[in-house]
Amino acid sequence: MKTGIAGASGYLGAELLRLLAGHPGFEVTVAQGDSSAGVALADLYPSLAPAYGDLAFTALEPSGFDGLDAVFVALPSGRSQDLVPALLDRVQLVVDLGADFRLRDPSLYPAWYGFEHRAPELLGEFVYGLPELFRHELATARLVAAPGCYVTAATIALQPLVRSGVIEATGVIVDAASGSSGAGRAPSASFHHPVVNESFSAYKLLEHRHTPEMEQAIGAQVLFTPHLAPMTRGILATCYGRAAGDRDPSRALEVLQEAYRGEPFVQVSSEPSATRETYGSNTVRVTARYDERTGYVVALAALDNLVKGGAGQAIQAANIALGLEETAGLPTLGLVP
Repeated sequence: MKTGIAGASGYLGAELLRLLAGHPGFEVTVAQGDSSAGVALADLYPSLAPAYGDLAFTALEPSGFDGLDAVFVALPSGRSQDLVPALLDRVQLVVDLGADFRLRDPSLYPAWYGFEHRAPELLGEFVYGLPELFRHELATARLVAAPGCYVTAATIALQPLVRSGVIEATGVIVDAASGSSGAGRAPSASFHHPVVNESFSAYKLLEHRHTPEMEQAIGAQVLFTPHLAPMTRGILATCYGRAAGDRDPSRALEVLQEAYRGEPFVQVSSEPSATRETYGSNTVRVTARYDERTGYVVALAALDNLVKGGAGQAIQAANIALGLEETAGLPTLGLVP
């Protein structure tokens, strides 16, 4: 299947290029990126040279995707809502990795993203691209909104616990730390290596834009605090919820085991996981505990923010939507060491 990428020169775009190079059913024929138009892929990302030869980035132009089977849109927040309407009659499937079509309520965008939504009529047509929760809907999707990286980790850890009544749906706390690649390729004083290295910091207190998406996906009120960790890739989400109903100490872990039995990319463990165990893979590792002393359930999830938290999950959703093997082209094993 002929495939294109809008925003191919960023970190998510590069990860899409890396994963799609090993995909048995996709061939990348168009890689658009305004900031790198005219530059050969091999010059910007030498590690991709063996797969892409002389292919060069081209300027962002909807007509360049005409007739393709799938287009992955990896543009900054606020930009894909202008591109996607122009793609509807040009391609079979659009997977947007940005935030523009994740929220069902258009009124949330001014408050959390700082812009009025310019294509609100399309919000109801997008399927949320978290396969573990929306596999059935993805099977007939033409428009997919891939989840945010923080949201994926927190939702995988918490949604089954809320749905099963193991924890209350109010006062849920998510503390999550991410690697610096989550900020994208554009230089920033806050994410400059000397600033990030040997430091651990919280940011966007009470106002991180992933909060309403997290609440929508989990089905609970969430207090979310993101942190920046001195690493390139990875997210570790530590989540807390007040126990409700049956307070069997083993119930929380059992619910996760039941929810993800047979899932190819979710590993439920009795022990907490490290981000390194998911490095380079499309796998999420989760666990949960009930603390009888405080009455809280703690659930943890670890993933690679560029793979299961980004490009890998987008490909997983596209595989389902196009009738391909869901696991095609996606690694389940992390890099060791």
